[in-house]
Amino acid sequence: MMSLQYKFSTVFITSFFLFFSSCIMNQDDVNNQFKLMPSVSKKKFKQGHYSQKIEKIRFAYSPTGDTLPLLYGLTQNIKIIDNPEEAQIEFAILSDEKFIAESYSLEIKEEKIIINAIDSAGLLYGFISLNQLMEDAKAQELMLPKIEIFDAPKIAFRPIQIDVKHHLEKKSYYYNLIDELAQLKINGIILEIEDKLKYKRRPEVASSDALTIEEWREISKYALVRNIEISPLVQGLGHASFVLKHEKNKPLRDDPNSDWAFNPLDPKTYDLQFDLYLDAIEAFPHGKYLHVGGDEVQTSGRGSGKSPLELNLIWLNKVTSFASKQNRIPIFWDDMPLKQANLMGPIYNNKMSKSEVDSIWMANEPNLNRFIEQFPKNCVYMRWNYHMAESYGNAKAMDWFSSNGFKVMGATAGQTRWTLMPQRESNIDQIRIFADQSIKRNYNGLLLTLWDDDSPHFELYKRGIHAFAEFSWAGLSRTKEEFKKAYRHRKFGNSFQSDEYSFIDLLDEPVGLWTNLLVEEGTHRNSLNQGNVTKINEDVTGALLTAIPIKDPIEEYIIDLPDFDNKGDWSKKYAKRLTELKLQKKKLEKVKNILDNFQKVGTKSDYNLMIYRQVSNLVDYNFKLMEKLNNFDTAKTIDEETDHLEALYKIKNEFEFVRKEFEEVYSQTRILNKPENYILDQDHHRHPANQTINFDWQFTSEIMLLKKIEKHFKPKNYLMEGTKPIIK
Repeated sequence: MMSLQYKFSTVFITSFFLFFSSCIMNQDDVNNQFKLMPSVSKKKFKQGHYSQKIEKIRFAYSPTGDTLPLLYGLTQNIKIIDNPEEAQIEFAILSDEKFIAESYSLEIKEEKIIINAIDSAGLLYGFISLNQLMEDAKAQELMLPKIEIFDAPKIAFRPIQIDVKHHLEKKSYYYNLIDELAQLKINGIILEIEDKLKYKRRPEVASSDALTIEEWREISKYALVRNIEISPLVQGLGHASFVLKHEKNKPLRDDPNSDWAFNPLDPKTYDLQFDLYLDAIEAFPHGKYLHVGGDEVQTSGRGSGKSPLELNLIWLNKVTSFASKQNRIPIFWDDMPLKQANLMGPIYNNKMSKSEVDSIWMANEPNLNRFIEQFPKNCVYMRWNYHMAESYGNAKAMDWFSSNGFKVMGATAGQTRWTLMPQRESNIDQIRIFADQSIKRNYNGLLLTLWDDDSPHFELYKRGIHAFAEFSWAGLSRTKEEFKKAYRHRKFGNSFQSDEYSFIDLLDEPVGLWTNLLVEEGTHRNSLNQGNVTKINEDVTGALLTAIPIKDPIEEYIIDLPDFDNKGDWSKKYAKRLTELKLQKKKLEKVKNILDNFQKVGTKSDYNLMIYRQVSNLVDYNFKLMEKLNNFDTAKTIDEETDHLEALYKIKNEFEFVRKEFEEVYSQTRILNKPENYILDQDHHRHPANQTINFDWQFTSEIMLLKKIEKHFKPKNYLMEGTKPIIK
């Protein structure tokens, strides 16, 4: 009788390679029909197919007495039985130290489906891969192909970030999201909680709409069953507005006039922070980590004579020591020590030569090294880079930490400060680069950040999440274009994988134009509701370099309107913008046509497409508004002028309909408004979602321009008769 250990090894290694010599079916055809997400490590389709229809796959047997994992989709009909002869599936967990965690093999023979896994997570993933094959077969009215698969992750810890600092989703959405992540073999979440937890120890910090410790625990438990560990991120030294805006906590500010940073020399700072950590750990009891933040902050030292780097390390040592006492591995954003040592420049300059970077490091590395004994060893240093992960300077920074015995984890991004939706092709290139770097350096983790700063709908992150799942699990098995096809296949259906359905990329540039279409050059729409307007003059990290006082944002920073006495001047002033608008309008029309085709056929992800529809509708509205202003400005006769004015008033009145539909769709999953008693942060980083209590922030430019139109045309003695304006 063959031992189970021997059997496992045979399935995973020896027999895997034997079938390569067998007669196989056309690989191109079958690979096009069956696309797994993420890619599997090794697979080979064989000639023939499983003998029974999918509907007949109902019973499973485990010779090792293992229980079925959580099942999804078509596999949910499968029941475990004691009779192996009646079972279509045979499965087992077979421990073997030669294989890494989450590994599994899947073999579909003519008469049997066999799944063997190294652990319970691997078993879950084996059945998930089977379900994807079954879905593809059913959708295309095909039989299940004969196939052998061996699969294992390239990176052990593959978390995404969920950032709830500016809004919450409905709880049902988090549960659905976790199920989707599990099916992508995502195994972690870093949840930036801020004030969306009802803290027991510091109740003043919690927003009145925050979830309780018990509610977050339920979500955490739900995730754990699906092999997803949730760990909290509670911002520490900086990004502390959610704590320091409250009157009770103002004495702990580093700068009395700013709610941005704690005073790291005040013992009461740590009393408060540790209380927040304890509550967060209670809310997320299954996570290994406690992310303490620590980025984008420079403290004053209150006349102590200590440098910013010393102050940062004083704080870091205290909070990491506390985390260890709670059996949590602390994670720390690594940017400030590098910046304070004058080593940040090369990280964000991919054109800098190797010798130039080395020269900068040679000159400034001593700034780090003289404090090296103060860098805590129990900490994971998270090297975040969302724009230039490929730079030699970024690699140099990662290698400094790892070569000095520190644990390093990378952080890439699916969202990099885009107001309406992620752009740059969902940042796929950067995700691929950082995944590859992490694999080559044998780092055990990579995080996908999804910041709530500009607060797009979470559905708009989905392609970036799929990209992260693909490249963190499987490495660079697929090219970017191959990934996009596979994404459309899995997300919407096998019939949508061709490039003619690549509407997300087409939306990039129209949305880019939309962002600042209605504001004057040098102003960003995100700044319009703040106490200052920020010029578009930032360094590559997004740090503000210049700001100017705001007086009347509508008059000063919203675009001008046509002058009645100097017709044509407006169109000349905005000629470049209008030319670009014509170009992007054509792309937008293509997007709308593709979405129409999706709607006609129906897909697996209709709600996701509804969100993209609202994005395109809002962009389209702004384009039409600019066109109407241009038509009025270039009118040649009084009759043309009155006609175009009528059209302008009509489009102005259409805004409420556009907004209403936008909010109706978004609110199916998203909580749009903050509580009436919510205190907005000072917000040094111009996060638009933190600028209004209601959902006005999403439409700031539109609202302001429409007010300006209303004011502009009234003094000109235009009267309305029915729907037709006439000039007196």
